[in-house]
Amino acid sequence: MLRGDRMEAGLRLLEIDVRRRLDGLLQGNHLGLVPGPGSEPGEARPYAPGDDVRRMDWAVTARTTTPHIRETVADRELETWLVVDLSASLDFGTAACEKRDLAVATVAAIAHLTRGGGNRIGALISTGAELVRVPARGGLAHARGLVRKVAQVQRAPEGVRGDLASAVEQLRRPPRRRGLAVVVSDFLGDTDWQRPLRALSLRHELISVEIVDPRDVELPDVGTVVLADPETGRQREVTASPLLRKEFAAAAAEHRAEVASGIRRAGSGHLVLRTDSDWIADTVRFVVSRKRRWSGGAA
Repeated sequence: MLRGDRMEAGLRLLEIDVRRRLDGLLQGNHLGLVPGPGSEPGEARPYAPGDDVRRMDWAVTARTTTPHIRETVADRELETWLVVDLSASLDFGTAACEKRDLAVATVAAIAHLTRGGGNRIGALISTGAELVRVPARGGLAHARGLVRKVAQVQRAPEGVRGDLASAVEQLRRPPRRRGLAVVVSDFLGDTDWQRPLRALSLRHELISVEIVDPRDVELPDVGTVVLADPETGRQREVTASPLLRKEFAAAAAEHRAEVASGIRRAGSGHLVLRTDSDWIADTVRFVVSRKRRWSGGAA
C-alpha cells in the first residue's frame, strides 16, 4: 500500500494505526525512547546490571559503600536523526510486507514517539546509489513529510550495493548536537558498520532497528529454486535439499548473532522487527523495556 497511486492512502492509514496504538502507552517529554539521559543531573540510585558505568556517582558510592549511578533529567528538546538503509536487499518480502515497507513504518513510529515539545527529527536515507538528506525540523507537517520522503525514495538499480557504514559515518560528520540516533537496516552483508556505529554512540543515545524477513533466516522446502542477490545481480540455481536448508539456517543464525554482538558492543539498543510479526507490539515491548531499565526496574 506504500507504492504507486495508493501511497498517500497507505501513509494516512499507517499514521492512524501508529497513533491509535501508541498514543497513551508511553509518557514523558520523549515518550519513553530517551526517558533518562540529558544534561541536567537528577536522582542517584543503586547500580543495576546493564547500567552505563559512565554515569557512576562515585561520591554517593563512597558514602554508602554501594555502587550508585546518577540519573539525568532529559533535555527539554530532543533532536533525533535517522539513518535509513533502503538498499536493494530491503526490496524483498515474503510475509505481510516488504522489508522496505517495514522500514517506512519504523520511521513513522519513531517520528510519532519523538514528536512534540520542540523536538526535531531529520534523516539520512541511503540506497547505495544515492544519499538523501532531510534536515532536522519539528512539527507534524515535517514528520509527515519525512515519512513520505522515505516512502518515495527511488529503488536502487540492480547490482548496486548498499553502504550502511558510509551512511552512519555521514551522520557523524559534521558533529551534531547530542540527541537520539536511530539506524534502520536489515544489516545483511558485511559488518563494516560496527566501527562507525560505536563512534556514533559516543555522542548520541543509539537505537539499531534490524528488519528481518522469514526467508532471511530459513530456506523453505521448495525443491529447485533460483536465488538472486539484488545487490550484486548474481543468480544461482539450487536444490533446497535438507542439508542445504540446514546449512543456510546455520549461516543465517551465525550472521544474526554477529550482528547482535556488534550492536551490543556499540552500546546500542537493539530492536528486531519482522515482516511476519506485529511490529507495533514489538516496538511497544522494546520501549517499555527501555523505560524499565532506565528507571532501575527489571527488563
